[in-house]
Amino acid sequence: MTMGELDTTGTDPRKALVGLGREALAAELAAFGLEPFRARQLWHWIYHRGATSFAVMTTLAKPVRERLAEAYVIRRPDIARDLLSEDGTRKWLLRMVDGHEIETVHIPEEDRGTLCVSSQIGCTLTCSFCHTGTQRLVRNLDAAEILGQVMLARDALAEWPAPPDGRLLSNIVMMGMGEPLLNYDQVAVHLWGGSDDETLWRRVGRQSGGQPARRYRRCSRPAGTDQPEISTGRTAGRLPDLSRRHQRPPHHL
Repeated sequence: MTMGELDTTGTDPRKALVGLGREALAAELAAFGLEPFRARQLWHWIYHRGATSFAVMTTLAKPVRERLAEAYVIRRPDIARDLLSEDGTRKWLLRMVDGHEIETVHIPEEDRGTLCVSSQIGCTLTCSFCHTGTQRLVRNLDAAEILGQVMLARDALAEWPAPPDGRLLSNIVMMGMGEPLLNYDQVAVHLWGGSDDETLWRRVGRQSGGQPARRYRRCSRPAGTDQPEISTGRTAGRLPDLSRRHQRPPHHL
């Protein structure tokens, strides 16, 4: 695979950079022998410019780009199906590297656009209004798979960088497949990973199937930080009783 190619199959032996938080990315590149400012450059290209190839990262010297291309890859999920409805709603069926599939949905409105992101493959909960509740939990999604949904949507909507006349993707809701608070550690990287001066998003919401209150507090906005605004809410309707038991999903990442 050349420096200009994008791996979506998962067969590439190189390490994926998408999904690493800012500190983890800096540590990874330091161990690779690069200067600290290189992490800031890559962060800008990956999360602000939407680069899928090291070849386009022209602020990096060509030898550095070639070294990075030999060791790392910038990955997106594979699109199994791309469906567009008459009202503009767009649904992607995305195939993970192990063959399992998830859904991501973009819902356009007159003054904003919302992306519904999945956090698990299947679900342990049995909410009567949710089809995912009829499926067994296969596993949690990792941070790269959660972030990849947002980045793929921005690819499809031509949102790199943010268009001057307003974003088509302005809000993110963790209301796809799975219960996000049962995969908190990986969801947290997604929520906070791009939240700085070159943020991927400004508003994130998540709906919970009746999770304990202490988990609501863990998703609150850190005091004194420029983090995205997080809104939380408990899903209305018939919910499983989690007040007396808190189950951790199998194969927890």
